[in-house]
Amino acid sequence: MLKRLAVLGVALMLAAAPAVAQGKGPKKYKVTNDRALVITREVLVRHGYEVMTVENRGADIIVWYRRGNMGKGKGKGPKVKMVIHRDADRVVFLQVPTAILVDIDVRLKL
Repeated sequence: MLKRLAVLGVALMLAAAPAVAQGKGPKKYKVTNDRALVITREVLVRHGYEVMTVENRGADIIVWYRRGNMGKGKGKGPKVKMVIHRDADRVVFLQVPTAILVDIDVRLKL
């Protein structure tokens, strides 16, 4: 009986696995690279982050940013990386916090 339950459990997990993997992936925006970078900077600054450096690495733009001290005098936060991937005539944002990505999405659609 226990063996049948184990086999049934494994069969259910294998049947459910393909359904989970059918997502559409990250959202792609049809904007220029410059516009994507300018809007990213504006949104990060509005959220209280400081943009440290911007690097071009092949098809990617890497934005390094960190949290400002927010007037509390406790120093600034650790460096965090955001990737803007250039794809033909579209850009894709990778490794971006959800709250920031929502604001970038709204600004890019204006």
